[in-house]
Amino acid sequence: MGKAADIGSKGLINLAPDAWVQWVTQRPEVVAKEILGSEFHWISRETDVLVKAYSATHGDFLVLNELQLRYTTQMPLRMRAYAALAQERYRLPTYPVLINILPPASTLTIVSSYEQEFLGLRAIQDYHVINLWEIDAEIVFQQPLPSLLPFVPILRGGGEVSVVQRALQALRADAQLNQLESLLAFFASFVLDTPLVQQIMRWDMAVLRESPWYQEIEQRGIQQGARRQLIRVLEQRFGEIPHEVEARLESESVEQLENLMDSAIAVNSLDEFVSILM
Repeated sequence: MGKAADIGSKGLINLAPDAWVQWVTQRPEVVAKEILGSEFHWISRETDVLVKAYSATHGDFLVLNELQLRYTTQMPLRMRAYAALAQERYRLPTYPVLINILPPASTLTIVSSYEQEFLGLRAIQDYHVINLWEIDAEIVFQQPLPSLLPFVPILRGGGEVSVVQRALQALRADAQLNQLESLLAFFASFVLDTPLVQQIMRWDMAVLRESPWYQEIEQRGIQQGARRQLIRVLEQRFGEIPHEVEARLESESVEQLENLMDSAIAVNSLDEFVSILM
């Protein structure tokens, strides 16, 4: 394959922005006017995409897209902050959308609202949730939705060889899309054996490793490994660990988890460890 593809969220949505905003809002009259640059450097990542959209009914508004590899307990707060910052920056109504790519751990419940009450005051932020594994793969071909072609293997009914081959044909038929083959191959590897994936398509790992998706998955794998190891040490020392403690560890970085490992070995009780964690 040739040069590295732009397979970050912005590049994917920019393939067909009108089709994308119509899909996430479920309103066929909506059009995308502009993909805006992020001004929120302290919160933004490659997976955040802000689109200025328009409809005759609602006028100009913002579609805030957060493509998340796996849902975490931090997402509701993130969606609240992102929506508020965007609305304050552009002075437009906001439609926040969280797109979860891969299913989270079975212990996590995906919610579509941030809610907090403190000293009698309430903070609420609703957002639209789309779980890709619940989306029928056929929709991608019918509408069509070229931005979702690389994700076909993990969509509902998309893990069949014939469906992956169909997605590959669609990518190769368009010069703008054929650079996405490596991303399609990557997600195909979640549902098909690697040798079979290699038979179906060219899989250039050098290109794939430049993708923000690959880098985040790789980092997430390291983080989850460190988290599992820390929980194992805590269980060996203090017995069963409360779910609240495990959930709190989910948001810690690899460096923080390594520091907490030192604490887990040194403390005399689980309560002492929790006090450090808080």
